[in-house]
Amino acid sequence: MQDNWHRRGILAGLAAMPVLPALARNGGIMSGPVQPTWPSLVEHYKTPDWFRDAKFGIWSHWGAQAVPEQGDWYGRFLYMQGHPMYRQHLDAYGHPADTGMMDVLNRWTAERWDPQALMQRFVKAGAKYFVSLACHHDNLDCYDSRHHAWNSMRVGPKRDIVGIWAKAARAAGPRFGVSNHASHAWHWYQPAYAYDAEGPRKGERYDAYRLSRADGAGKWWQGLDPQTLYTGRHMVAPDGIESMSAMDQWHAAHNGQWIETAPPGDAHYARQWLLRQIDLIEKYRPDFCYMDNHELPFGPIGLAAAADYYNRSIQWHGKVDVVLTAKQLKPYARGAMVQDVERGFSDHLWEEPWQTDTCIGDWFYNRARFTDKSYVSAEAVLQRLADVVSKNGNLLLSIPQRGDGTIDAEAENILDDLGAWMAVNEVAIFGSRPFHIYGEGPTQLASGMQNEGAFKGFDTRDVRFTVKDGALYIFFLKPPRAKARIAALGKARWAGRIARATLLGHGEIAHSHGQACLELDMTTSPAIVPVLRIDGSGIGSGTKPI
Repeated sequence: MQDNWHRRGILAGLAAMPVLPALARNGGIMSGPVQPTWPSLVEHYKTPDWFRDAKFGIWSHWGAQAVPEQGDWYGRFLYMQGHPMYRQHLDAYGHPADTGMMDVLNRWTAERWDPQALMQRFVKAGAKYFVSLACHHDNLDCYDSRHHAWNSMRVGPKRDIVGIWAKAARAAGPRFGVSNHASHAWHWYQPAYAYDAEGPRKGERYDAYRLSRADGAGKWWQGLDPQTLYTGRHMVAPDGIESMSAMDQWHAAHNGQWIETAPPGDAHYARQWLLRQIDLIEKYRPDFCYMDNHELPFGPIGLAAAADYYNRSIQWHGKVDVVLTAKQLKPYARGAMVQDVERGFSDHLWEEPWQTDTCIGDWFYNRARFTDKSYVSAEAVLQRLADVVSKNGNLLLSIPQRGDGTIDAEAENILDDLGAWMAVNEVAIFGSRPFHIYGEGPTQLASGMQNEGAFKGFDTRDVRFTVKDGALYIFFLKPPRAKARIAALGKARWAGRIARATLLGHGEIAHSHGQACLELDMTTSPAIVPVLRIDGSGIGSGTKPI
């Protein structure tokens, strides 16, 4: 089944190819030395130094799905009978045959959003780049979109969310980025064309199935076509499904798959995605663009988007000085962009720069995270940051916002704790590079990458390293509160000579450099991720990892 969808999607992508020369002729796709092929992307791309220096970014993964305060994928799950979000939607807004996601989009008003104040808080917490969500799977462009009428200028806030964020970021200092998740809207939204399999409204199709542009006459959405939002009938559940479990199984087997190809028989969707992506890049000139894709979407269409972005950067900066991220890059794509690993850990030091993205809670605001006090702590964020940076990576952290644009008190506390740590220890993070080994400790990660949900935390013996300006920095992921011994820095394994050891924020500490290990007196270390600076000679010496 999945292979068939893949083959059809490739054919749809190839059918869209004739639009590429036309876009180039009409001032759409930017021409230049970078061609829409993997070899050309690899040839012309090098990760910018600004990104390697930045290390830490904050992401406003914010849009209309924050309004119900239920967490992630609300726009899909409200159409799946029996799901908690379906039940919440019934209670709060009504039956999805009458009131669907398009109505939730319009409830997003952002009435208390203060982008300048939030940006100052993010910068204080250490953010060197900031990312604004431009369009999620709910298919609402959160910007002044030229090619998609369902956008935040016409629906919901009636404001250019991306443009306002861009202005705030550039005024405050961080590099500015955007994230695009829209390529998945076409399969993600297909439950909106389904129906209740049980109960008093059994068999009655939801709003996406029945609504057309004509139905908007005299309503708030007059002139807008719901089918453009919901993307059309591509994988519609057949009549006759008799139970909620059977309906769930049908969705899981069909539209529940993560699909990077175009809708079967609908190359128009992929072409429109490309027009929207080009418009986003041209209008806001982001330094960073996050693609929520395994490699690039829609075959040649995605390659054209990447080439367009790089050629525009050459026009803006005289070189490719931007970052484009994607996930699960195959060998032929390595070096064409920066690999992103969503909510993951690495078991090794990467040769090429990479990024992991994660969140202190759910991607979209979930009030239960606040009331249950289940956010990721500042300590855990800093442990993650030290671990990732030691392995040549960056951390992009999402701070959930309510629908009104505010963040809650727990999120504020976490940001304040990050800021307090950064005020003492940021020298060991920003502008640093990996040591010849990332560190040591008993905590073993799975081979490759490991999802954070399965990870149990660090031990007091877990240390991570970075180097900067001739100094070695040691991060203790859990404070030892006693003598700390680091075998990797013993004279038998490392040729460096130590002149002094300084605990950042406290001063010099006693140390002993023996054959077996470096021993450090850490009895007075701070409560959260203490950092030690080692000065001496031969700091960078040692054997490179295989």
